Amino acid sequence: MATMLERMIGAAKLDPATYEEVEGDPSATGQAMVVVVLSAVAAGIGGISLGAKGFVVALISALVGWFVWAGLTFVIGTKLLPESGTQADFGQLLRTIGFSASPGVLQVAGVVPVLGAVVAFFASLWMLAAMVVAVRQALDYKSLGRAIVVCLLGWLVNIAITVVLVLMFGLASGMAGGFGGTPAVP
Repeated sequence: MATMLERMIGAAKLDPATYEEVEGDPSATGQAMVVVVLSAVAAGIGGISLGAKGFVVALISALVGWFVWAGLTFVIGTKLLPESGTQADFGQLLRTIGFSASPGVLQVAGVVPVLGAVVAFFASLWMLAAMVVAVRQALDYKSLGRAIVVCLLGWLVNIAITVVLVLMFGLASGMAGGFGGTPAVP
């Protein structure tokens, strides 16, 4: 059995075998949660240029987003768009999707003006690619295209949640200045 760090590296490398291992190991649920928390804390630190609210919103949106995205993926992937061989439970998706957040630790670079926004953007794309692999493995899809569609649908909802949180906490005006290197007013 691989360590959590080895699993994180395998997940970041988009290694299907790592996702299969995590899917089949119910004891990895706690590890998956730790990965999500690490990624969320990195996102929070990356959003600190927006003040304490930026940290809190990034942290909350990452944690809520993981759970909601896993739930949406479960419903979309097993009920709306299953393949004939699709079988999975919610725990399997929580674990694989949790580990797909491994590249999110790079979001800590968000504290660096301009470069941080670029790194955070690419980390988000990398996490999306990792999630496609995770979903393909967890839902036993043969079609990569189906996994992409399921993930994109969930991702759009995840983005909407983040936007709502940003608007609720009044960070929209701070984000424009914060990513340009000018600290946002808390």
